[in-house]
Amino acid sequence: MLGSLYLRRSCNRKGMRRLVWLTSVPKRPVLGLLCLWVGLLGPGWRAPAQATLNQYCQLSQAEIDRKESLRQAVLLGESEAAGQYERLLKQHANNLRDCRRQEWPDNQATWLRLYPCDLQPGMLDALMDRIVNLGYNEVYIEAFYNGQVLLPQAENNTAWPSVIQTRGYENRDLLAEAIAAARQRGLKVSAWVFTLNFGYSYGQRADRQQALARNGSGVDTQTFALNGQSNSPEEIFIDPYNPQGQRDYLQMLQGILRRQPDAVLFDYIRYPRGVGAASVASTVGDLWIYGTAAQQALLQRALNNQGRELIRRFVYQGYITASDVEQVDALFPNEGAPLWQSRRVPEPTDEPVSAGIRRPILQEELWRLSVAHAIQGVVDFLQMVTRTAQQQEIGAGAVFFPSGNQAVGTQGYDSRLQHWDRFPQNITWHPMAYSICGNASCIVQDIQAVIEKSNNISNVRPALAGIWGSATDNRPSLEAQMTAIERAAPGLTSISHFAYSWQDPEFDRIRKFCQL
Repeated sequence: MLGSLYLRRSCNRKGMRRLVWLTSVPKRPVLGLLCLWVGLLGPGWRAPAQATLNQYCQLSQAEIDRKESLRQAVLLGESEAAGQYERLLKQHANNLRDCRRQEWPDNQATWLRLYPCDLQPGMLDALMDRIVNLGYNEVYIEAFYNGQVLLPQAENNTAWPSVIQTRGYENRDLLAEAIAAARQRGLKVSAWVFTLNFGYSYGQRADRQQALARNGSGVDTQTFALNGQSNSPEEIFIDPYNPQGQRDYLQMLQGILRRQPDAVLFDYIRYPRGVGAASVASTVGDLWIYGTAAQQALLQRALNNQGRELIRRFVYQGYITASDVEQVDALFPNEGAPLWQSRRVPEPTDEPVSAGIRRPILQEELWRLSVAHAIQGVVDFLQMVTRTAQQQEIGAGAVFFPSGNQAVGTQGYDSRLQHWDRFPQNITWHPMAYSICGNASCIVQDIQAVIEKSNNISNVRPALAGIWGSATDNRPSLEAQMTAIERAAPGLTSISHFAYSWQDPEFDRIRKFCQL
């Protein structure tokens, strides 16, 4: 019987922790003894083919130097270097793949912004090599951000300018070239895109002003940002109900999808985060539902005339009075009660209930309807864009703050209204677990809160902030965070680190400030 057994992934992760005997391969008992030996040696031991990788799947300095020397030799045109370099890339890709199968987590990603100088000869090769060196087998490339898009200028028919605007480079496709360079090294690639934050350049367009989100003071998100009421003057948010904004975004997204990333990760799926008192939405006028499209969609949630008229008065006055209730009753006497989506009408009583008694109940229900309407606009926009990616068999994910869906007090809500618990379950969730408390406990709490709302833990892929090897700004090192998370949630299969520039700041500065 022993001769018909073998071990599947028996030497993975923690040595002997996951020994699994399977049948059908004869005469393999030696493997069992080998894996027992590995388990006794401990998790730091590796077979010779992976001897250069540590427990985080990072390459040794000797291997890094060897690869970099070959890359530079290729640039100098040395005839034999190209083949050697290509073979070494393949070897490192295989080693990384095997290591990630053995070590937790299965997938480790980094968030990456590209710069025009990445089009210089050999720069993308150097960049992707360094990402592999750090043990990452996935990269999230920023493709739409700060009001600009990573598409070639010659092909850019979107509402935004291209990232690369250098003369003579109009046809260079940095996103496609980066995807190819990453895949050559065995890396999976996701396109990381802003969503409802369309950026400053979009807000400057005279023909797009109606697409911007507005609050009850008639202020659009551009004016709100320029007045210093939000985190950044670059963050200009659109009305998710606006059809022009939807068309513009889908056209841009199609351009990204044509580059065939493995997935698209949608960020900024929310409204602006205000500063000070503006960080809480506590009245209907604080909500970004005063754009024409959002208003029309809200009124359409009414199920009869009484409901529509009360919604209209509440939104424009910010409240309703007993007189409003009486007037609406008189305007539409044949309707028993105001109705709108999700409203449950109280059972009728023998004695009529006065307008004064009904007013506070109706006002509370109208407030809840208005908040739900604002939230639903965000969710609907996300569903639209993720469906577009999935229809082309490209994965989709949502990036969000675990705290973005919080109530504040008894009547208020976090102004971002990022109710990620309503996001689709058929996409990956990327909670930005950036909490700071001096240790990893609050980071773990953020992640566990998201796991509780997900129906599939493998779809939860936390994003961590930090650097390898040391704590910074009261934030634990990445190693400390990873250890705490694995202990608390070993079922997670993917983790990402924000951002690559934090891990390799000097090289990032070189790429950012050099000239094409």
